[in-house]
Amino acid sequence: MKKTASILSAAAILAGFALTGCNNATTPAATDAQADTTAVAGSIVYFNIDKVVENYDMANDLRSVVETKVSGIQSEIDRRGNKLQKDANDFQNKMDKGLLTSSVANAQYQKLQQQQNDYQQYALRKQQEMQEEQQVMLNQIMNAISEYVQAYNAEKQYALILTTSGDILPAPVVTGLASLDITDDILAGLNAEYVKTKAAEAK
Repeated sequence: MKKTASILSAAAILAGFALTGCNNATTPAATDAQADTTAVAGSIVYFNIDKVVENYDMANDLRSVVETKVSGIQSEIDRRGNKLQKDANDFQNKMDKGLLTSSVANAQYQKLQQQQNDYQQYALRKQQEMQEEQQVMLNQIMNAISEYVQAYNAEKQYALILTTSGDILPAPVVTGLASLDITDDILAGLNAEYVKTKAAEAK
């Protein structure tokens, strides 16, 4: 769902995972001499959060579940709205044809007003519920990524791990050595970890 994807994209822009400090950390300066440099302990590295979220299997599974829930909620909102509109049209039609007495018309009008108020409250409540579903999903995804990166860096011992976002002019890392881009490594590790978790839960 486009709305879910846009929320993910907007919320996924994180400042970075500042994991460990190192006074002699190298920076991702793009020079020919460093073109073949491999990221080592103490390096400053980065990964593209958009690519990770888009291709993370857990994120895709959660999105599918939430989209199904949101679609069901929206369908019920639409169904109730359509019924209310039909009742209002029927009432107006009877009024136009003079088929209702003043007392009956007033009673039905008051009933329609109450139904409209109830519907608006219901729709608002359900809209908030959909937003909560999407926010919880996002929190679960980001928490899983954060926990994995913390464990990942316990082994790698990079001085700093940054997240970058965007394609045309990514921020905060506009450009850097390809050897300092750990996106694929992070993504592979996340998906491998997710496979293990699903297998353990299936037992």
